[in-house]
Amino acid sequence: MPTEIVQVDAFTSKPFTGNPAAVCILHDLPADWWLQDVAREMNLSETAFLLQHEEGFDLRWFTPTNEVDLCGHATLASAHVLWEDGHVPGEAPIRFHTRSGELVARKDGEWIELDFPSDPVIEAHAPEVLARALGVEPVWVGKGRSDYLVELADEKTVRTLHPDFALLATIDTRAIIVTSLAISDRTDFVSRCFGPRVGIPEDPVTGSAHCTLASYWAGKTGLSQMVAYQVSDRGGTVRVNLQGDRVLLGGQAVTVFRGTLLS
Repeated sequence: MPTEIVQVDAFTSKPFTGNPAAVCILHDLPADWWLQDVAREMNLSETAFLLQHEEGFDLRWFTPTNEVDLCGHATLASAHVLWEDGHVPGEAPIRFHTRSGELVARKDGEWIELDFPSDPVIEAHAPEVLARALGVEPVWVGKGRSDYLVELADEKTVRTLHPDFALLATIDTRAIIVTSLAISDRTDFVSRCFGPRVGIPEDPVTGSAHCTLASYWAGKTGLSQMVAYQVSDRGGTVRVNLQGDRVLLGGQAVTVFRGTLLS
């Protein structure tokens, strides 16, 4: 049977902004090399592959170079496609079975809410190369399960950062998240996320990074519910709600195009 693939812009309500992800609903389970080849062909930060079973959907995420353990925007895009195309009826929640355990997506009006594991950071000794690669001195550096989190002085510093991606790629981590408090009174904090080591120099909007950011900024501000903005060129809004060891990530999504895989 032909395999449909859908491209969705996630964490936005406007096409050509937010973070694009490809969503592929499988009829059976192909070889891993085929999944990786499709992700390389799509050349997006993530391609999501879904396979339905009685208890929900198996979900895997691939960058152009490798499989990853957790991806927020491609999960958001997957939920959007499953509801939009009628694979899941009405307002029913969607259960995804992943490398990071069970993840649940629910509708919240025009928004989609994802139930993800939180990823708190602890203060870490920064690699000597980190400040050189970023071109600025960090205010604070911490490490979660997969990523470094770097607080910078202010939003302007975050926005105008021009990192050395070749140097960043030498740091043994999935990604480096940079962040600061926001200037706007409609946003609590801003961020950017760099992952050259996994083939993503800069990710436009990173849901999984907000599992770390929510925990960090909740500790600094005392707020469990916040609005975040990732200040990449495409930009995107993420609502976060820290609930113990879980984070509810809220976002919107819009379908951009549909195609059929012929190979």
